[in-house]
Amino acid sequence: MRASKPAPARAAGQVRIIGGRWRNTKLSIGDIAGLRPTGDRVRETLFNWLMPALPGARVLD
Repeated sequence: MRASKPAPARAAGQVRIIGGRWRNTKLSIGDIAGLRPTGDRVRETLFNWLMPALPGARVLD
């Protein structure tokens, strides 16, 4: 049985804005035990599902 590959490395202590005027802007986040920011693809998929139900809404995740 093959060992699974580790997840790709991420920039330490940063999250990236994925939409809107500030798209691709990186924000520093605190080093908090247990904090695991949601991945870009998961957030993008979630908001794509919500978009038809919330037309014109502004959302901060």
